[in-house]
Amino acid sequence: MGFFDLSTVSKRFRFVAVLEAVSWVFLIIGMVLKRIDDPILWPVKVFGMIHGIVFIAFLLAAVLAARELGWKWWVAVLALLSSIPPFFTVLFEMWAVRNGLLGELSKAPAGGAPAPVAARS
Repeated sequence: MGFFDLSTVSKRFRFVAVLEAVSWVFLIIGMVLKRIDDPILWPVKVFGMIHGIVFIAFLLAAVLAARELGWKWWVAVLALLSSIPPFFTVLFEMWAVRNGLLGELSKAPAGGAPAPVAARS
């Protein structure tokens, strides 16, 4: 099932992280349309509401992932902060996978090198 497989907390976190970044794209498009000579206002309202809902979903997914996967407090804070700048949720997800913080998503494919161990504080 791939990307749409939401069977684990890690996979749900990845899905919502990407969804949050995609919602940023639409919100930015809406903000641009609001500032043209003949402004179109509905996209900001619609995409803004969708982005807000996905933003809250990401915060919940990050808290649940931190709890379930045993993240250190600073990793959880970093995950939450990644929701503020556009597209940083995807950057955080990629970093978390590389550093062995997202469970089965961080495991190396068959025949590959093992995932790096998360930094200790």
